[in-house]
Amino acid sequence: MKSKDSAVYAIILAAGSATRFGSSKQLAEWNGEKLVRRAAAVATQTCGAQTLLVVGHDWQAVHSACQPLCGCFVINDQHAAGIGSSLALAVRSIRQVADAVVVLLADQPLVTAEHLAALIERWSGDAREIVATAYADTSGVPALFASGTFDKLSALCGDQGARKLLLDPEFVVQQVEFEAAAIDIDTVADLASLSHNAHS
Repeated sequence: MKSKDSAVYAIILAAGSATRFGSSKQLAEWNGEKLVRRAAAVATQTCGAQTLLVVGHDWQAVHSACQPLCGCFVINDQHAAGIGSSLALAVRSIRQVADAVVVLLADQPLVTAEHLAALIERWSGDAREIVATAYADTSGVPALFASGTFDKLSALCGDQGARKLLLDPEFVVQQVEFEAAAIDIDTVADLASLSHNAHS
């Protein structure tokens, strides 16, 4: 069962080349703050130094945008293969010390530290449990994955993310509703729309 000493690490996936965006969207700004820096701040508010940033494309600039980074980072040389490779690398990097990981993306700017804390709070401590975010009639990241999922997360490859684990009968899936997680930034137009709505 979960104890106050359970080690929960935050994993920020920020390695992609963002081909639909046309440039490194991790470095795009919303409300005067780069998206990746915002994600790093939210993660470290929740998990402190137990935060792992996964970089790849334009990694020096992405890493620099997060300074000072409270935690550590890994470089995914295979980032062009897709998000699955980044998540697998991250989990392999910390699986020996983590009881669970909270996975978040750099392109969901409305995700809050309070929501990440709610995911952790919902986790019972069961090693086979996943606590996903429910939004827009679906569920996904940010999500907490307990240590019993690490073998399958470590084996992900290519553009195959963790969503298939949510459908795996081997795991118990809990959900925390957070509709704002439905907002993700794939294109420059998405960012412009979000900025417009925030100021209208």
